[in-house]
Amino acid sequence: MLNLHWLLDLDWLKDVSPAAAKGVFLALFILSGLLVMAIPRQYIYEGVASPRWWHNLKLWALGVLAIISTIYCIF
Repeated sequence: MLNLHWLLDLDWLKDVSPAAAKGVFLALFILSGLLVMAIPRQYIYEGVASPRWWHNLKLWALGVLAIISTIYCIF
């Protein structure tokens, strides 16, 4: 049997402040936004005959990340 007690042992998290945890998660949102911005334009508009602004998946992804980040900052 596998010894995975360390996997569910989250006692080390009690020393992390809520502000630090919030900062880590917001940094992850920013990182994912930067990764979205790194997607080449050719990949975004691939297969679209007449691209319009609403076809840009970067805008949609950044909009969703902004909404999630705002909600997370409020609560």
